[in-house]
Amino acid sequence: QVQLQESGGGSVQSGGSLRLSCAIEGVTFSSYCMAWFRQAPGKEREGVAAIVSDGNTIYADSAKRRFTISQENPLNTVYLQMTSLKPEDTAMYFCAAAGTPGLVATLDSGLYNYWGQGTQVTVSS
Repeated sequence: QVQLQESGGGSVQSGGSLRLSCAIEGVTFSSYCMAWFRQAPGKEREGVAAIVSDGNTIYADSAKRRFTISQENPLNTVYLQMTSLKPEDTAMYFCAAAGTPGLVATLDSGLYNYWGQGTQVTVSS
């Protein structure tokens, strides 16, 4: 059974940093894509960053130059380093995994098979 468990969320002031972690258990993908999504109250879920097994990454415009997605190999943990946080970054952050061979880094949530429960990030001004 695949399980994704996020951690590292919390409350910070504007300009601060947080590092989110996603521990993956129960699966070893030969080819995969891992991503972070977020959802703020009253808003749709949006992709933040994704990374594939060959190391290629993709970022939402809002995350570029501020957030960095990385992974530990063999795959067991994916990280999202967030810097220069803004109040608009406040959301529940979710880790997601897709074990589809040949999948390129994508922020299309419909392509992800597995999801974590989320970790809350709150940024105050």
